[in-house]
Amino acid sequence: MSRYRRAQGRMFFFTVVLADRSSTLLVDQADRLRRIYRTVFERQPFETVAICILPDHLHAIWALPDGDVDFSSRWNLIKGGFSRGLEAGPPSMSKLKKREKGIWQRRYWEHAIRDDADLERHVDYIHFNPVKHGLVTRVRDWSLSSFHRYVEQGTLPVDWGGDMRDIAGQFGE
Repeated sequence: MSRYRRAQGRMFFFTVVLADRSSTLLVDQADRLRRIYRTVFERQPFETVAICILPDHLHAIWALPDGDVDFSSRWNLIKGGFSRGLEAGPPSMSKLKKREKGIWQRRYWEHAIRDDADLERHVDYIHFNPVKHGLVTRVRDWSLSSFHRYVEQGTLPVDWGGDMRDIAGQFGE
C-alpha cells in the first residue's frame, strides 16, 4: 500500500537543469524562484505533489487539472520569469535567435507518472536527491524540499532516509 496519495489524473515528474552545472544559482536565488513559481501557479494552476530545489537543478512532480496537460507553457513562464533581470554570459547567435539568456538548459526531462508505485518511487527520489548529491547526510537537513511538508502531514517520519554518517563501508567499484 502506498504511503502517498493515489496517482490520479495527469501527474508528471520533471527535472529542470541550469545550463551551467557548476552553478549554485537556484539555491542562491531560491526566493526569486519561489516568487516566480507562485506567480505562474496563480495564472495557470497546478498542484506541486513534491519538489526539491538543488544548486543547479530541480525536481518536481505536478498534478495538472483535469483535461490540462500543458506543463510546457508553465515551465516556459517559470524559466523565463526567473531569468528575466539576471545577468548571463555573452549570448551565442543560437541563443539570440531563440531569445534565450543561456541560464537554463533548453530542454527538461518529463515523465508521466503511471501508477501509485511509480509516484512513490519518484517522490522518494526527489526527497533523497540532496543526500544523493552529497549536499547533506540526512534528508531532513535540506530545507528546499517538500519533504518537510510530508513530515508535517504525517506521511513520512522526520528520520526517513536515515543518516549517511551511520553507513560504514565502501560501495561501488
